[in-house]
Amino acid sequence: MKKYDNFVKCLDVLQKADREQAHKDDIYRTGVIGQFNLVFELAWKALQQVLRENGVQGAENGSPREMLKLGYKYGMLDDEAVWRDMLKKRNLSVHIYNEENADEIIDLIFDTYITGFYNLKNKLSVKISELDGN
Repeated sequence: MKKYDNFVKCLDVLQKADREQAHKDDIYRTGVIGQFNLVFELAWKALQQVLRENGVQGAENGSPREMLKLGYKYGMLDDEAVWRDMLKKRNLSVHIYNEENADEIIDLIFDTYITGFYNLKNKLSVKISELDGN
């Protein structure tokens, strides 16, 4: 699945980011936050595609918030609060103008969000394998 593959590739790039450098260098920090935004976007779209292909009603279209609710309802997301927070921070990150807010998002990315993304990746992988009959 193309959306899933793109999600995984971008997540792997985010995983390789250096937290210390993100706190020291404005350009690097901006890149990490931008990569987080991209991974989040690809994550909910991959989730939507897998839900849709599994015949989940309501997954045909909808906002990221709606897909996250469905993902949690169908056991694809472990912690709904973390994903709601990710959505909120993704929406706020385009308006970050001070270093303190940027540092907060960097810490959340490394401490919480990457783990959430990998948990979703693993669950999507299982569902995709089931769809493929493997």
